[in-house]
Amino acid sequence: TTTVEIVEGYRTPDGGTVRVLGTDPAAAGRAHRARVGLMLQGGGGIDPRLTAQEVVGLYARLHADPWPVDDILARVGLTGATARTRYRRLSGGERQRVALAIALVGRPEVAILDEPTAGMDVEARAATRDLLDGIRAGGAAILLTSHDLTDVERLADRIAILDHGRIVAFGRPDELGGDGPSLRFRLAAALAAGEQDDLAASLGAGIAVEPDGEAGRYRVRGAEPTPRLVAALTAWCAAQGLLLVELRTDGGTLEERYLELTGGEPE
Repeated sequence: TTTVEIVEGYRTPDGGTVRVLGTDPAAAGRAHRARVGLMLQGGGGIDPRLTAQEVVGLYARLHADPWPVDDILARVGLTGATARTRYRRLSGGERQRVALAIALVGRPEVAILDEPTAGMDVEARAATRDLLDGIRAGGAAILLTSHDLTDVERLADRIAILDHGRIVAFGRPDELGGDGPSLRFRLAAALAAGEQDDLAASLGAGIAVEPDGEAGRYRVRGAEPTPRLVAALTAWCAAQGLLLVELRTDGGTLEERYLELTGGEPE
C-alpha cells in the first residue's frame, strides 16, 4: 500500500526517487495526472446516491478525450439496470467494476490498479482480464497489485514479490516459477510407502517420486517429463489398477515460489 501510494503521488518517500512517465508523482501537475488512471480500494470519494452511469460520467467529463461512458461501462460489465443502480445498492464486485471504469475512462497511459478483481465473480474476473489485456495491447502500462496469484500469472509481464516491505523476487512469470518442467500427477487414492518406492524404481535409476501437496498428488524428480517417462508412469498405474485422475508437465507454480520465498501462507 505504501509503495502504491508513493507511485500515485499521495505519499512522499522517506528516501530514494520515484518517477512515473519521467515525473516525480508527488510534484506532478494537472497535465501529468490526466495521463495516469488510479483504481483505489473502498470507493473513497464516490457519492453513494449517484448511479454507476452518473459516477463514471462525472469522471469522464474531467478528461479531454474520455471513453464514451456506455462503452467503458459495457467493457467492465455494467449494463442495463445495473448501470442505472445507485452506487450504495451495488454489490462489492459491482463497485469494483465502477472503480475500474473510473480508472480507465480517461484513456490513461499508465493505469495503477489496486486489487482490480477482488470481490468479482468468475465471469467478471474473466471479462476484466480480457479488458486489461486489451488496454495493455493498446500501449498502456499497468501496475497491478493482487493477492490472487492466478490473476498475476495470467496478466503480468513482470512480477515483483513483496515480503515485509522488501522485493524478494522480480522477473517474468516463467523466471519466477521455480525449477524447470517436471511431471506431476494425481491418483484417485494415495500410494503406500512401498508403492511409491516401487513406482520410482520402475521409472528409472536416480528418479524419485515425492508427495506434492494434498493426498494423492505426486511429483517426479530426477528426470525430464519426456513421452517415454509419461508412458512408463501410465503403464505402471495400469498394471497396479490405479486411476490417474490428473497428469501434467510444467514448472513450479507461482504460489509454490511465493511460499518458498516468504516462508508462509499467501495472505
